[in-house]
Amino acid sequence: MLGAIALLLVFQLCGEIIHRLSGVPLPGSVIGMILLIGWLALTRREWPSLTAVSGWLTAHLSIMFIPAAVGLIDEGDALTQYGIALVLATIVSTVLTLFVTASVFRWALRFSEGGKDAAT
Repeated sequence: MLGAIALLLVFQLCGEIIHRLSGVPLPGSVIGMILLIGWLALTRREWPSLTAVSGWLTAHLSIMFIPAAVGLIDEGDALTQYGIALVLATIVSTVLTLFVTASVFRWALRFSEGGKDAAT
């Protein structure tokens, strides 16, 4: 288990290093995840400890939002000033994301079925 956690942290560190040295407009954690996926594709072996650690992290993902919620509570003045705009921006971006996701899914479904319409 400790080795799997270390593996995740090493790839995150590599992603952060690449981000800071190259200025790539992606967060270091995303770059690290891409590196991890590439490395897993190249090694092609089972990693049960990595599966267990990532499963545990996913199951307890809500704990990761606690610091953000505490930080949000600390920003009461900004929330009173920009609260309505933030809520509106969140709703609009969520609806747009759902629309784009559904459109891409329908396109991919039609593409994977060889040009047949997904609705028929």
